[in-house]
Amino acid sequence: MKNNTKRTLKIYWSHVVKYKLSGLIVTFFIVAGSAIDVILPLYYKNFFDVLGSEQSKEIVSSKLVDILIAILIVNFVGWIAWRVATFATTHFYVQLFTDIQNTCFKYLHKHSFSYFNNNFVGSLVKRVGYFTNSFRDILDRTLWDFIPLIVKVIIIITVLFWSNYLLGIIIIVWLSIFMTVNWSMAMYKMKFDIKRSAAQTRATGFLSDTITNNSNIKLFCGYKKEVNGFFKLNEKVRNLTEYAFNLDNIFEAIQSLIMIILEVGIFYVGIKLWKKDLFTLGDFVLLQSYVLIIIMHIWNFGKMIRRTYQDLADAEEMTAIFNTPHEIEDNLRAKKLIIKKGKIEFQNVSFYYHKTRKVFEKFNLTINGCQRVGLIGPSGAGKTTVVKLLLRNFDVFGGKILIDGQDISKVTQESLWENISLVPQDPILFHRSLMENIRYGKFAASDEEVIKASKLAHCHEFIDNLSEKYNTYVGERGVKLSGGERQRVAIARAILRNAPILILDEATSSLDSHSESLIQDALNRLMKEKTVIVIAHRLSTIVKMDRIVFIDEGRILEDGTHRELLEKKNGQYKKLWELQAGGFISD
Repeated sequence: MKNNTKRTLKIYWSHVVKYKLSGLIVTFFIVAGSAIDVILPLYYKNFFDVLGSEQSKEIVSSKLVDILIAILIVNFVGWIAWRVATFATTHFYVQLFTDIQNTCFKYLHKHSFSYFNNNFVGSLVKRVGYFTNSFRDILDRTLWDFIPLIVKVIIIITVLFWSNYLLGIIIIVWLSIFMTVNWSMAMYKMKFDIKRSAAQTRATGFLSDTITNNSNIKLFCGYKKEVNGFFKLNEKVRNLTEYAFNLDNIFEAIQSLIMIILEVGIFYVGIKLWKKDLFTLGDFVLLQSYVLIIIMHIWNFGKMIRRTYQDLADAEEMTAIFNTPHEIEDNLRAKKLIIKKGKIEFQNVSFYYHKTRKVFEKFNLTINGCQRVGLIGPSGAGKTTVVKLLLRNFDVFGGKILIDGQDISKVTQESLWENISLVPQDPILFHRSLMENIRYGKFAASDEEVIKASKLAHCHEFIDNLSEKYNTYVGERGVKLSGGERQRVAIARAILRNAPILILDEATSSLDSHSESLIQDALNRLMKEKTVIVIAHRLSTIVKMDRIVFIDEGRILEDGTHRELLEKKNGQYKKLWELQAGGFISD
């Protein structure tokens, strides 16, 4: 996978600057609190220097009380700074995380139909979650770890230089070595974090796919096969995770050794200075406080660097989505589609799947406004592709598609979809109430309009028998409903939408004969004064169409009415009709 670290940080930063005032407030008070934490040991230095002085106890005790009062005041100021920082951070974080989730949602859903067909749902959900969580962790670490560390180290070095330049030099050299080693280690480990994240994505995608196909696993006895497949993917995750954790352990071992050298070494120098009367009891207290502060923060520095790069590795896959241009976008000068008659024209259209599998080569088809056309032909002939190209699920490679003379590639996608109602062969519903699913056809529809459409689609009957009626949740993808019930809900949605162009893709394939006869009546009313495209395998559903177009291998073989096509000797439609009407294959 391509390393997208810079791109990831750029996206994160673009969100931070939107709320720069909140960010500056948080940063200011964190800097103030951090500075006060490092200034406090200076008062304790004075405290012990006074305590070890040879002055009278009364004078010493008086000075000690004054120092304690100063310590109390400084501590109180620090307490205020940290409290303001924490409350300001809450406001800052809530704004940021909501914004970045919205950004992910908006960009992801602008991708084309084919993009979602080529990616697992679980994998995409995981990428969004990891991207947001990584942002939170990196920001949290920057504000509450890196900034305090930088502030405290700068002040400590300054104070130690002021106290004795040799101590300051020792700290600078030690910090340079320590941070260089940790940075190098983090960079080395990052490539394994990226591999681990990719392996986790594959395992998550596999899990999502098997959950979606749980019935196939049971019915085709695939349990052992899928378990073995998941175990293999998980084993790769385990190996990479274990290796990454062991790298952490090695880094921490090296880190702790470097820290031991610092603590012993700097106190050895302190002893040498004390022997020369250049160091006091208070200086030892100050040095110990500063060494503890450095060790506490620097110990976490290695982990911070490694976890930051691990977070960036986790965010890589979502950044890859941001780096993938939207396959189908509105033209910069795109206008709204205006329907007058609903005339559809395919003019010399060429289209290939995956740029290799040819579907259409200079394909031409004209459907006049308010004409009802049935598309038939063998599987893979190109019937569904006609619909997908009309809906701009894909863009054509050559030629153009017109609606009332308007090139659909030059109108907004939203306006195109607003004017088309689709009833697919296998409708997928939201895990929401029936009322919400039907109202998706027309968001502003009243409950009465929804119920009226349901009655016309003959789904009111089964909905009215449910305990929650229209408030019944249908389950993920509508699994709580039968195939026929889902189709009737989809038809009700199309009736409610009442768009000038209607597409029925095997819209009654899941219905029994009685339900189909009821629905057919509703569809006939729905088709009035609309341009209609019906894809069907059962010819009985299209005999009343104005035209029937027989497509095979991306070419129109026959075109005419039901009666006209039956009159053709050795016609493909006639053969298919006789086969379906007779119910048997003659010798």
